[in-house]
Amino acid sequence: MANFKVSRVETTPFEGQKPGTSGLRKKVKVFIQPHYLQNFVQATFNALGADRVEGATLVVSGDGRYYSKDAIQIITKMAAANGVRRVWIGQNGLLSTPAVSAVVRERVGADGSKATGAFILTASHNPGGPHEDFGIKYNMENGGPAPEGITNKIYENTTTIKEYLIAEGLPDVDISTTGVSSFEGPKGKFDVDVFDSTSDYLKLLKSIFDFPAIQKLLSSPKFSFCYDALHGVAGVHAKRIFVEELGANESSLVNCVPKEDFGGGHPDPNLTYAKELVARMGLSKTHSEPNPPEFGAAADGDGDRNMVLGKRFFVTPSDSVAIIAANAVQAIPYFSGGLKGVARSMPTSAALDIVAKHLKLKFFEVPTGWKFFGNLMDAGMCSICGEESFGTGSDHIREKDGIWAVLAWLSILAYKNKDNLGEGNLVSVEDIVCQHWAIYGRHYYTRYDYENVNADGAKDLMAHLVKLQSSIDEVNKLIKGIRSDVSNVVHADEFEYKDPVDGSVSKHQGIRYLFEDGSRLVFRLSGTGSEGATIRLYIEQYEKDSSKIGRDSQEALAPLVEVALKLSKMQEYTSRSAPTVIT
Repeated sequence: MANFKVSRVETTPFEGQKPGTSGLRKKVKVFIQPHYLQNFVQATFNALGADRVEGATLVVSGDGRYYSKDAIQIITKMAAANGVRRVWIGQNGLLSTPAVSAVVRERVGADGSKATGAFILTASHNPGGPHEDFGIKYNMENGGPAPEGITNKIYENTTTIKEYLIAEGLPDVDISTTGVSSFEGPKGKFDVDVFDSTSDYLKLLKSIFDFPAIQKLLSSPKFSFCYDALHGVAGVHAKRIFVEELGANESSLVNCVPKEDFGGGHPDPNLTYAKELVARMGLSKTHSEPNPPEFGAAADGDGDRNMVLGKRFFVTPSDSVAIIAANAVQAIPYFSGGLKGVARSMPTSAALDIVAKHLKLKFFEVPTGWKFFGNLMDAGMCSICGEESFGTGSDHIREKDGIWAVLAWLSILAYKNKDNLGEGNLVSVEDIVCQHWAIYGRHYYTRYDYENVNADGAKDLMAHLVKLQSSIDEVNKLIKGIRSDVSNVVHADEFEYKDPVDGSVSKHQGIRYLFEDGSRLVFRLSGTGSEGATIRLYIEQYEKDSSKIGRDSQEALAPLVEVALKLSKMQEYTSRSAPTVIT
């Protein structure tokens, strides 16, 4: 058994180590500076306090992006020096963000230990590689992201840090092979447990869904399936779950080998970046696929986001969570006893609101950030939730879960087709969505992302929009001058949320313009980029007339888009004539 001692290393603060909505994200060149990662990790240990750190069991894993393997060794040595009892690492350092949450909540070590928190190494849907992005965030004992009280302390600590602790004489651990390595330090034994990345996550998913029913659907010659992991960590789980457990053809999996640079692609599951899947599903503007699969889905780099597609048909994330909620009790065994409530982030369309009202469910509108859903779930107030940014999940864990969302859709398809896998036509993804619109109405919805714009310009644009809100009459005059066929604004504000569980108040969560016909314009600065600023513009129009629910989304929204761009002076403030991404 190797022995180690604790070294105290002098350091000085770095500017800008403030965690965003999902941890600290910067370019790799920033993270690899001497002491940079170490400062943030020590600031986190200090924020948690000795009672949460000494003797703890921590998970350290991530999406496998460039610099992850080095970071795992550094964090492991710092954990040992700070008195952590055990570190659990997914084989090869790979665990999707939802799998980490499942491991924290569900896994029991051979010695009966349970995890008390986790360092997740990911920059989510952002690119990877030596010149791209890296990220780190801390999740708590409930498996969910650290609350603002902790992240604020972490940031404060980064501004005053003078030293960090690291184990000297502790060798790098082989993370490619499962097994436990034991070491001895000043405070006693320290173990590193490298374990199978999928087993605990799979066990949880099998307790939620009817796997035999999904297997029956996937084995039908009438049904075809395609899953694209975009070379992210979800590929590790996909082969085990979809092929080995559910019997899908291995040819159904696309880009499911994790790569440090995501194969040079952008691991963001949307119509812009998931090009290969979009083409295969018959939605490419340049490539015509003669016989697309019935169902397709994609994941982001760390596996917590999802995109759902039918044959030549895109399901918006806002519609997706509403449709899952509307069908969950019938189609998913975990929810057979009913839903406790549902929730969405503020920018997400109001499609879920209509379902909640129809089914008489508790409903919550929260700021962007999964920790807000986590509070509701911990209090037993919410079962299903979602964000328009391709995140959907439930109270089985405390993160969004891309594979869970795919299994939810496969469960609905299996339920709707249980009597016609032999004869008759399949009920398709498009059929399910159109049936939903016929009952609940359709929320035409789109999001424009302006990525890496000048930060000062982005702030000036937001300040301009806030200033406009001081006179609704003036806003409506401006709108009528742009488009006379757009309804009047009846309310405008900066979204503010009072948490019903802990009473905390979150301000400045996005600028809203609400129209009398139910339409909405929302503007937000996103906290998920690594440099510059990302402005997100959300445009939504509600249509309950069943004769008008079949229009092309961009055509239906064109008047509101024009109003949004001119009202905000988007091009003037950002120097951009078009968004980076439209979803």
